[in-house]
Amino acid sequence: MPGLLVIISSPSGGGKDAVINALLNIFPNSSRFVTTTSRPPRPGNQEGVDYHFISPEKFVTKIEQGDFIEYNFYAGNYYGTERQRLNEALTRYSLVLTQVEVNGKHNFDKTGISHLSIFLLPESLDVLRKRIEERGGVPATNLKERLAIAEKEIAQSGDYDFRIVNAEGKLGETIEKIAEIIKPYLNGEKMLDKKA
Repeated sequence: MPGLLVIISSPSGGGKDAVINALLNIFPNSSRFVTTTSRPPRPGNQEGVDYHFISPEKFVTKIEQGDFIEYNFYAGNYYGTERQRLNEALTRYSLVLTQVEVNGKHNFDKTGISHLSIFLLPESLDVLRKRIEERGGVPATNLKERLAIAEKEIAQSGDYDFRIVNAEGKLGETIEKIAEIIKPYLNGEKMLDKKA
C-alpha cells in the first residue's frame, strides 16, 4: 500500500519548514519529499535536502518531457514535483510530507493522486511581513511581491482539507494540531476522499 502524502502549504514565511521538520521527528518511517527548483541555493541550502537545484533550461526540458506532476513559476523561479521521485518516496515511506504552493496543490487535485492538504495561515499579513524580514535573504522589492502573492494564496486556500492558524510563538501547538489531524489517516481510521 502506498504511503500517505500530506501537502503542507503556507505563504512565504508561514512556517512550512519548521512544521515539516517537527512532524518528521514525530512520525516513524516518514520523509520530506524534496521538490525541484530552478532558483539558486540560498546560503545554507543543501542539494537533495532543501531542493533539487537545476538550471532553468533543464527545468524547461523536464516540463517538455512530462517529468513533473505539477510545477509553478513563482517569484522568477520554477518549482515542481517530479513524478518518478514522488512514486519512489510513496513506495518507501508510510508518510511523505511535501510543501507545495497553492497552484501546485490545485494541479495535484487534477492528477487524482490521493493526498491530505493542510494550509498554514498567519494571524495577519503584518506578522508574515515581520517573519520574512527576520528570516533575511529577501530584497525589499521581493518582499512586496511576496506579500501580494501571500494575500492571493490565503484567498485561494479554502479548498484545503484543513486550515490551521500558525500563531506567532505557538509553533508547538500548531505542530500538535497537525499531528492529530494526520494520525487517523495514517492508522487507516479515516480514508482520504478521492480527488477529482
